[in-house]
Amino acid sequence: MLILSRKAGESIVIDGRIIVKVVRVEGDMIKLGIDAPADVPVHRQEVYDEIQKNNREALNKERPKLPRLSANPPSPKSPAAVTPVAASAPLKPKASIPTTRK
Repeated sequence: MLILSRKAGESIVIDGRIIVKVVRVEGDMIKLGIDAPADVPVHRQEVYDEIQKNNREALNKERPKLPRLSANPPSPKSPAAVTPVAASAPLKPKASIPTTRK
């Protein structure tokens, strides 16, 4: 681990793309500003740990089985056998409404 000393207002640069700046020092607490590209995730350690835990749990969870589809085609009276809209008779055009321009 690299350990650096910085004062309020000073920064460090990581990989030429991420800037970490000491914004304020208040007693035993410091406030950092982090400027990173949108494609670089930045999380507090406890949030990162929770994300990793949830990802591991999601990988290990049993997935529910999906119902099997029937090999029998739908009967002619079923809703699936209704003629699609595109194949139905063409619609009649609506009467045009005259417009007046001033």
